[in-house]
Amino acid sequence: MPVHALTMLAAGLGIPILAALNARLGAHIGSPAAAAVILFCVALSATTIVLFTLDPRPIARAVDAPRHLFLGGLFVAFYVLSVTYVAPQFGVGRAVFFVLLGQLISAALIDHFGLFGARVSPFTLNRAGGIGLMALGVWMAQRG
Repeated sequence: MPVHALTMLAAGLGIPILAALNARLGAHIGSPAAAAVILFCVALSATTIVLFTLDPRPIARAVDAPRHLFLGGLFVAFYVLSVTYVAPQFGVGRAVFFVLLGQLISAALIDHFGLFGARVSPFTLNRAGGIGLMALGVWMAQRG
């Protein structure tokens, strides 16, 4: 469990860095969409290296996967494009605050209903309070 928590902490640390770097790249080259394409090319290269380093055989099973499982790519594209366009005017911190708020809401719904095969974790008053405190904490950290 500690390895999982540390891995996700590192991923969380990377989200604002990704947002700031890609927003700056988009401003530098004059096209947030082009910056997103570059980001995805770098990400594709990195994940391809990881795939072929570990085990490329599972990629063949993707052909038989239900098509709705590929929609995650659209959510990634939406996130990258939206943060690359919005962050320069709105601020990276504010943009990520609303991303985190959306993640808290979405994660609670996914867990409560067991959507997409997730383990069911009911939305209790205790959980609502915890999510509210997290949202309040993030908001407080972003206040100017």
